[in-house]
Amino acid sequence: MSKYSLSFKQSVVEFYGSGERSYREVGLRFGLDHSMVRKWVASHAAHGVAGLCKKFSHYDAPFRLSVLERMWKDSLSRRQAAALFNIRNAGCLSVWDRQYERGGIEALAPRRREKSRSMPEPPITDSGTDGLQSDEAKSREELVAELAYLRMENAYLKKPGGLSAGTSNADKAQAVQALRPLHPLDGLLKLSGLARSTFYYQQKTLSSADRHAALKTTIRSIFEAHKGRYGYRRVTAAIRGLGEAINHKTVQRLMVEMGLKSLVRPKKYRSYKGQAGRVAPDLLQRQFTAERMNQKWTTDVTEFNVAGEKLYLSPVMDLYNGEIVAFETARRPIFKLVQNMLTKALDQIDDDERPILHSDQGWHYQMPTWNRMLESRNIAQSMSRKGNCLDNAAMESFFATLKSEFFHPNRFDSIESLKEGVEDYIRYYNNDRIRLKLKGLSPVQYRTQPLNLPSL
Repeated sequence: MSKYSLSFKQSVVEFYGSGERSYREVGLRFGLDHSMVRKWVASHAAHGVAGLCKKFSHYDAPFRLSVLERMWKDSLSRRQAAALFNIRNAGCLSVWDRQYERGGIEALAPRRREKSRSMPEPPITDSGTDGLQSDEAKSREELVAELAYLRMENAYLKKPGGLSAGTSNADKAQAVQALRPLHPLDGLLKLSGLARSTFYYQQKTLSSADRHAALKTTIRSIFEAHKGRYGYRRVTAAIRGLGEAINHKTVQRLMVEMGLKSLVRPKKYRSYKGQAGRVAPDLLQRQFTAERMNQKWTTDVTEFNVAGEKLYLSPVMDLYNGEIVAFETARRPIFKLVQNMLTKALDQIDDDERPILHSDQGWHYQMPTWNRMLESRNIAQSMSRKGNCLDNAAMESFFATLKSEFFHPNRFDSIESLKEGVEDYIRYYNNDRIRLKLKGLSPVQYRTQPLNLPSL
């Protein structure tokens, strides 16, 4: 029976044809590899529904040669030729090509397969060389031996996998181990087709404990402690912070095995409404690093939506360590939102500190009041180019992290609960969440360590 039904294949082909979607997008939608989607679409285009039906065909030498000649003549790929001639396995065309190069059309003739024995024959005594003896002519010992063999054979066939094609050595070894108390080991190994060394190797492998058991426990505890916000890189940094040397590839492989995957980042709210006032030049030029605290700041506004109600967040970030210096929330994206945020931020710096404050060209940052607040403290204003979010990538990255790690995984009953959660997350982001760019430290830890204190 086919792994995929005809109706399922038709639904995949119809979904692909219903819009401008790539093979990879359709494959992700239905849990398929993109090459299989491409094959079904091509087969359906060439042969209709018949091209999606599973078929078992034996191709003769002239047919194989005609396929190769068409493929050579029109410079077709193996997949294209297989779809054109409704051949199920495109890989066999490579085999036919090699066979033709070695021996011509005679080498393309299908070989006759010998019937393989799936079960070893029961033991036959020397007196039975001309055929099986009748039960009356066999001795009691011969009958007992034959009965024991048949019982062992019957018991083995009842085990999962039995003598089915594709059964792994590990499954065979488990079946043999389960039957050892009842039947002789030599007979079970002969019946299963396992070598004695292979059987004992599989037993040793199955009995050995998972050498990564403790590491998996640590990985899961770190992943759950941060509510799925850490990918394998941050998990690796956290483990190294505990004093354990570990390779990031090992952590990545184990997280895949355990099904642990970090959260996906969405897009942000846009506040640009056209030119409403003065536009400042881009002083940062995408240089999102700073040598000391309060040298470069960046800000923006993002939006949250809960059951039709909205909450807006306006933070300011220090590019020295990525710390959120100040923030303000409001139900509406009014100017007071960014005004209060800027007031909080300016209250935390000395009069002689004059950071560059970078933003996009949102209407808030073009207002005369905003410009006067900056000029009163001799703070240089910087703006991204119109419609270019990469000029403010640092703040964009923070919003993406905030929403993927906090907002989207959780459900909120009201705007008030969301507001409290945002405040808690920003405290967590500043004090507990490590950043790989900060040598595995949180922003506050990086700022307060003695080696990174600004020189006086």
